[in-house]
Amino acid sequence: MPAYISGVGIFLPNEPVDNDEIENVLGQVGGRRSRTKTTVLQSNGITSRHYALDPVSGEMTHTNCRLTVEAVRALCDRTGFSLADLDTLSCGTSLPDQALPNHAVMVHGELGCPPCEPVSTAGVCMSGLTAFKYAYLSVLSGTSRNAISTASELASASLRSAYFESGYEPADSDDERATERLRANPVVALEADFLRWMLSDGSAAVLVTDEPRGASVSLRVDWVEIISMAHLADPCMYAGAVKHKDGSFTGWRQAGSPRAALEGEYFYIRQDARQLGRLITKLLGESIDVLRERRDVTGDDYDWFLPHYSSAYFRRPFEETFRERGLGIPSEKWFTNLASKGNTGSASVFIMLEELLNGGRLTPGQKLLCWVPESGRFTYGFMQLTVV
Repeated sequence: MPAYISGVGIFLPNEPVDNDEIENVLGQVGGRRSRTKTTVLQSNGITSRHYALDPVSGEMTHTNCRLTVEAVRALCDRTGFSLADLDTLSCGTSLPDQALPNHAVMVHGELGCPPCEPVSTAGVCMSGLTAFKYAYLSVLSGTSRNAISTASELASASLRSAYFESGYEPADSDDERATERLRANPVVALEADFLRWMLSDGSAAVLVTDEPRGASVSLRVDWVEIISMAHLADPCMYAGAVKHKDGSFTGWRQAGSPRAALEGEYFYIRQDARQLGRLITKLLGESIDVLRERRDVTGDDYDWFLPHYSSAYFRRPFEETFRERGLGIPSEKWFTNLASKGNTGSASVFIMLEELLNGGRLTPGQKLLCWVPESGRFTYGFMQLTVV
């Protein structure tokens, strides 16, 4: 029994925010503008993004749960699917609104639909694809007639300047030589300000069914492969913990008290930029080798490639790695909306898919390869879809 993507809905909160307005919305750390912001933005290629924040007050306008609900409602409006018929709700996100209960039951509660099976997946960028894989396998196995998979991110709430007041020092310097070093090696700039200028908010919902729905094209899910390289690397992107020089990890509940965890800066979202630059393409190559052992694929198999990468800075190294490992896909087949939609983490690949699926560009028989890297501890996801 095959499974199909029969529709995608997305939600991007509030009006888009351009590069000149970011600090006006997120606030200035230490009362001064960041000098690394320009360097990072020039490298990542993003010109516009969305925040679930009031641009004047900086207060949150949406919770993560509400972002997810809005994407589900957009999906239902587009497809005509009734939530009264929903069997499975599978939700992925990096940072839910609360530690307990899980994100999916909160979304189900706010949707207010009849009983369904709720599932939540954790992680960083991979949490959206793992949620989708659960939905896909549930339908594929016949356990569910249908499933809605969601991916959502509310990064901006943790990027506001008030969250960086305790001992946080941006990598700014009046030394022109320091500025030149950042321009020469933008990866180093990631350690200080990358995540503030990179991450943004958004959500996506995907309807998975056991047969195509409606008159428009659907996407048959051929396979999903998720490959962890955690055995080869220390954590690279993390929150709720501190990483020591030897690579060891201390979680916030080991801090002794909540105050100690706060004062110890356990709750910043951090990125080990040097490790990222050193390993992200190396371990990508090894994951492609694993994929090609499992699936007999080459770059010639695909009409479209949807890559989720955090910054345009990495695009050329990624292209070279795919080509060197026998999965090279020509640049004209790459589809991304990073510049206009921003880096929405786990939702990014599905926000791309929504634009491509609903943009009238797909024709039956075409094959798509979707790719999601996660730097949390280096996990790589691949998904093959066929247009029907």
